[in-house]
Amino acid sequence: MINLLLNGEYLLFSLLILVLALSLSCHEFGHALVAKWCGDTTAERQGRLTLNPIAHLDVMGMLMVILVGFGYAKPVPTDPRNFRHRSSELWIAAAGPLMNGLLALVTWNLYVLAYQAGWQDPGMQLFFGILASVNLLLMIFNLIPIGPLDGHYILPYFLPRPLARFYRTYNHRYGTLILLGLIIAIVAGLPIQGALAEFNQTLLRLITLV
Repeated sequence: MINLLLNGEYLLFSLLILVLALSLSCHEFGHALVAKWCGDTTAERQGRLTLNPIAHLDVMGMLMVILVGFGYAKPVPTDPRNFRHRSSELWIAAAGPLMNGLLALVTWNLYVLAYQAGWQDPGMQLFFGILASVNLLLMIFNLIPIGPLDGHYILPYFLPRPLARFYRTYNHRYGTLILLGLIIAIVAGLPIQGALAEFNQTLLRLITLV
């Protein structure tokens, strides 16, 4: 994203920052909300049950977004001792990506309806296109089951118990390193951006319901 500033594309840079702040806040809010539904009010007591970006955004995480294109928000705190069900961890982890998917689905289809009704402003098309694309990519990226990403909480529930234990052990040891290696490879020029753009367009077509 730093290239946008260097190239003078200030509007696009500002839109991306706005969209990321909104999308990451919705993601973390989803975790906090479902945690409360599952009996754990830790996040709510720490002021995380809100859509206010100030409660969720991490300064270093946003700086990383600007400098290298990848970043993070503050993780939502949970206390498993308060969970009502054995599967609470699964639903809390899935809530963040699902919130991003829902945000993309609803906002994109509302925009398509408005476009079909004659509201064809190029600025709005750019904003809603970025909003949907960023949220779809956040959803997919966070479902990757490596490192601290949400997917590493989800995958063990779909594995046989011995394999789930094996996976948890090795992801705990090496998952963060693998994730960092993947990010470095992408930043260094791994030819994945074109594939991601094509994949994103496919997802946009799939979620277009009107």
